[in-house]
Amino acid sequence: MSYIQHKAEESLEDYLETILILSKRLSVVRSIDVATELNFSKPSVSVAMKNLRNREYITVSEDGYLLLTDEGKKIAESVYERHTLLTDWLVHLGVDPQIAANDACKMEHDITPESYEAMKKCILSVLGRD
Repeated sequence: MSYIQHKAEESLEDYLETILILSKRLSVVRSIDVATELNFSKPSVSVAMKNLRNREYITVSEDGYLLLTDEGKKIAESVYERHTLLTDWLVHLGVDPQIAANDACKMEHDITPESYEAMKKCILSVLGRD
């Protein structure tokens, strides 16, 4: 996968994760909510939502509400789990929470499933969550 393709996939994962997070806070999620949360322009979010629809990761209701499909939710939950676990671990190590969250966002996209599962097992054990 080229660098540009990798960054595009990373961006789509971030959008899915954001929709998931917003759906936990809001009764309905719209494109404007995503744009506000990420501090992105409405046109940029609109293009991304079209890509997510085309890949069947989301559906959009007649009222403009964004809904994750089963596949979209699976990806979003995976990214969110990696993000929260890595953030918690970095904070545990003494990293400032905001820096930890930013670093976790970078790491969550690049770590292989094998390495993540090994880290997860270790981190959960150290944090007493196993």
